[in-house]
Amino acid sequence: MALGERNHSSVTTFILLGFSEYPHLQTPLFLVFLTVYAVTLVGNLGIIVVIRISPKLHTPMYFFLSHLSFLDICYSSVFTPKLLEILIMEDRTISFKGCMVQFFFVCAFVITEMFMLAVMAYDRFVAVCNPLLYTVAMSQALCTLLVAGAYAWGGICSLTLTYSLLKLSYCGSNVINHFGCEYSAILSLSCSDPYFSQMTCLVISTFNEACSLLIILASYIFIVVTIVKMPSTGGLQKAFSTCASHLTTITIFHGTILLLYCVPNSKSSWLLVKVATVFFTVMIPMLNPLIYSLRNKDVKDTARKLVHTKLLSHSM
Repeated sequence: MALGERNHSSVTTFILLGFSEYPHLQTPLFLVFLTVYAVTLVGNLGIIVVIRISPKLHTPMYFFLSHLSFLDICYSSVFTPKLLEILIMEDRTISFKGCMVQFFFVCAFVITEMFMLAVMAYDRFVAVCNPLLYTVAMSQALCTLLVAGAYAWGGICSLTLTYSLLKLSYCGSNVINHFGCEYSAILSLSCSDPYFSQMTCLVISTFNEACSLLIILASYIFIVVTIVKMPSTGGLQKAFSTCASHLTTITIFHGTILLLYCVPNSKSSWLLVKVATVFFTVMIPMLNPLIYSLRNKDVKDTARKLVHTKLLSHSM
């Protein structure tokens, strides 16, 4: 399909169905998602603030963690406000341009987070396997380069996927059976040949998932081998504690992505796709700060000291 044929698209707005097939659940879902979104913002902003104000946390590990929290805020904020809007408003429309912009940003942030988790796995590998060379190996310049590379790659992949959707014509139904502009939901509305878009998505998603998981798997294989060789149980527990939170986050994040990949493309599976997407875009950004704050002693101690200091200053 030539790029010029995009001008023949008659669709200028999309209608988001969301969870409209369950009218009695609209208000309860709104309250639940609003609460989750509030916790997401407070939790992730809290982690960023705690890391910035505590010199003890000015290390590569927490530098990457602050960017992970920033990404959680970003991609949750792309989807959740629109989800909340269509749950309480009769107008469930989104413009064609708005839909593509939403898709671009959520895709960019998700891919960036995927590689941020891989970077964090590499950081744990260096910290556990080469502790004496950690500060030299993970220099500030390298950390900045790794983070910038993750953002740049996320933007490039998202731009490519968005371009592949813009090449298509949309001249039939404008009803998206979703609460946001998810890739397969947009693609199902196209009235032109989606082969190029489907192949582009397949290549990019497979490459990104395989590369990020390979980096994580290789890092943790070396970590496990190093931990097994440790003579003391104290070193074993310390090494495991630094990786437990990250492993939990990786399991939830990639587990949900793989679930979405495995869902068959049929009408009966759309509810599962929507539920999985809600968990991915709304719930996971809330879980990450809880996982890191509850399992990380340094973050808990710093947050406790901050709260204690603030309470003392107000009481005086």
